[in-house]
Amino acid sequence: MYYAIMSEDVPESLELRQGARSDHIARLETLKDEGRLLLAGPFPAVDTTEPGDAGFSGSLVIAEFESLEDAHAWANADPYVAAGVYKSVIVKPYKPVLP
Repeated sequence: MYYAIMSEDVPESLELRQGARSDHIARLETLKDEGRLLLAGPFPAVDTTEPGDAGFSGSLVIAEFESLEDAHAWANADPYVAAGVYKSVIVKPYKPVLP
């Protein structure tokens, strides 16, 4: 089943993100290579795809896991969590409908 992992950043998270980004992306690449990643990306802190110094306000990952517990475990092991980027993480079952 798919699960949506919605994370909200702490204020002024850009430097923290940059320090952990390569490890964060590597984990997403693994999900992609396993055919389990539906989509992933950050929420720009301002209304543009290139927010510059404004940075990001959070992230969304939708991926396939065996269970809600497995999705929580994967989310909790994210390098952004360890680096203090996220102030909160919500994991919910997700059902793709369209397209």
